[in-house]
Amino acid sequence: MYVATVPNRNSPPAILLRESYRQAGKVKTRTIANLSKLPPEAVVAVRDILNGKKLVQASEAFEAIASPQHGHVQAVLRAMKLLDFERLIASRPCRERDLVMAMITARILEPKESKLSTTRWWHSTTLPEMLRVNDADEDELYSAMDWLLDRQERIEQKLAARHLKQNGLVLYDLSSSYFEGTTCPLAAFGHNRDGKKGKLQVNYGMVTDERGRPVAVSVFEGNTSDGKTLMPQVMKAKQQFGLNSFVLVGDRGMISQKLIDEQLRELRGVDWIGALENGAIEALVKNKHLQLGLFDEKNLFEFSSTDYPGERFVACRNQELRKLRAHKRQSLLRATVKELEKIRGMVDRARQKQLTSKSKKGKKRQMLGADAIGVRVGKVVNKYKVAKHFIVDIKDDSFDFRIDEKKVAAEAALDGVYVVRTSLSPERMDAEDTVRSYKSLCQLEQAFRSMKQVDLKVRPIRHHTEDRVRAHVFLCMLAYYVEWHLLQAWRPLLFADEEQEAKKTRDPVSSAKRSDSALQKVHSKRLDDGTEVHSFRTLLELLGGIVRNVCRVPGAATCEPTFHLTTTANARQQRAYELLEGITGMM
Repeated sequence: MYVATVPNRNSPPAILLRESYRQAGKVKTRTIANLSKLPPEAVVAVRDILNGKKLVQASEAFEAIASPQHGHVQAVLRAMKLLDFERLIASRPCRERDLVMAMITARILEPKESKLSTTRWWHSTTLPEMLRVNDADEDELYSAMDWLLDRQERIEQKLAARHLKQNGLVLYDLSSSYFEGTTCPLAAFGHNRDGKKGKLQVNYGMVTDERGRPVAVSVFEGNTSDGKTLMPQVMKAKQQFGLNSFVLVGDRGMISQKLIDEQLRELRGVDWIGALENGAIEALVKNKHLQLGLFDEKNLFEFSSTDYPGERFVACRNQELRKLRAHKRQSLLRATVKELEKIRGMVDRARQKQLTSKSKKGKKRQMLGADAIGVRVGKVVNKYKVAKHFIVDIKDDSFDFRIDEKKVAAEAALDGVYVVRTSLSPERMDAEDTVRSYKSLCQLEQAFRSMKQVDLKVRPIRHHTEDRVRAHVFLCMLAYYVEWHLLQAWRPLLFADEEQEAKKTRDPVSSAKRSDSALQKVHSKRLDDGTEVHSFRTLLELLGGIVRNVCRVPGAATCEPTFHLTTTANARQQRAYELLEGITGMM
């Protein structure tokens, strides 16, 4: 007897139990039973019995004594292997290297606020076993961080050699993260980027290649201004990374006019791409160096100014941004007018009351005054950041105001306008590519967002010594380096735009838009094969469903050997593993 699968046109195939027999010297077949309604595992069992196999209960064959998560650990370690990450950290095997690899993997998979919680978490996975750090405790992890900090310069040199090129772009930007605690020497009050009022912070600047791959990170005191952090990175690129010629890309607050005049112009081989502050743009318009009328014909044009020798300017106007800023200004003006009218009404009522009330001994009279009125008005106009658009008339017993329409119109004329500046000649980079290069800084914004909020949770910082803070930030940067490559490799499975080459030819001024294929993924939540689209985090969770069961014979002594039985990857998990092989081509 045997089990046969018989095709059934548009219906599911029939599963039949059949036997062969001889009749009049001929071999014939007859059906004994229809097994089509049996569950698949029962059909498999019948087939195995007919093939002479002995079936036993799973619990009688072996028992699983542990089932640590394995699939997501395997994926991250595979990516590290393809990136030759071990040799990047240290060329020779050592205990500290294994601990650092484990901490970086843990930071990607499940970032924790303390090393104690990290060591407790990772024993629910195969991570400590695969990296031979089963017995590590939090004190050993802190020592490994100190070891890593001592190697930071060498590691950054290796990353720079991989990804930075002579005459290529070097992107730099600054961010900050807040502290829990007050004892670290680096912690200070500064420009708050986290929305955490009253919190001390540290600043850190990151250097990346033109694609946004992190190469180096530096930590500064929390009150250090953007411009003061730039020149150390320039000198690092020239001296430590050996770049004789490169193009520095920074935002308008980073590459200031003072920095250009006093330092950058004197450095041979260093060019820059930045942007002008609003005040400088207004001055160019006033001096007729920038003619806004040219925007009637195109959204981008090139010009120069005698006030900025040796530089080219590319003026851009984004119509969508123009409409957005106009709408926001009108909303702020309306809100401010509403509040100022309340103050005017209050002053009028107080004055009227003073005029009509009788002075009586011992009775407290309501007092007016220019100072008191000015304080109230100042709170309102500063709240909405539109003080420059109002003309106010404040006296001891009266208050009036009006909108300065000329200033509003002058500001509205520059809505959506920004000016990119560069020292590069047109032969080295045309106007369109100059704007694209400047806007590539958005990749650094994505890196900071991933490190701070989405995946790696660099904040809040709970370390108390300067070196530990620096090591913590560097560790998070290395984790982002691995994550960057994972994100690129897994683009076909994520809510990510796969048509990256289109960015090189699209209009550099217009707001970035996703391709039709990316929008289809967003709206349908499905890939072309009908499977679900994932975020980076949910894809890791999917892979985490692959476990490595630790098994043994039932009733065996604890000293008896065990064996592993790993979950078989399904089609989606296998596809994720296959895509990782593309990391090799990104190097």
